[in-house]
Amino acid sequence: MSREFLVTAQWRRSGWWVLEAPEVGAVSQVRALSEAPDEMREAIAYLARVPESDIVIRVEPQLPDAYREHRAVSEQESRRAVQARARAAAESRAAARLLRSEGLTLRDIGTVMGVSTQRAHQLVNS
Repeated sequence: MSREFLVTAQWRRSGWWVLEAPEVGAVSQVRALSEAPDEMREAIAYLARVPESDIVIRVEPQLPDAYREHRAVSEQESRRAVQARARAAAESRAAARLLRSEGLTLRDIGTVMGVSTQRAHQLVNS
């Protein structure tokens, strides 16, 4: 039966991540955050008296509040960009279909819209 342990990771300007598993009092350090689970597994297993194979480690980096704020805005803007791209694609299809309904050839639609004839065909028929 697996058991999860929280490992906090605090960055130090010395170039090391300081790791701590508060539940069992294990402490260590690594240069790369990706090394944290392997670094802590043996110590946690020993202190918790749990087989290493039963341990699941969740690493939680302790990061500045400003980072979290920037990250949240970034994720929000990324979602908006995805939505804007979807709306733009829908409008391009509508524009191509309108030109086709007016009798323009696919070649002329491509020229007007600045896309290839093949892309004009895709827009009209999608």
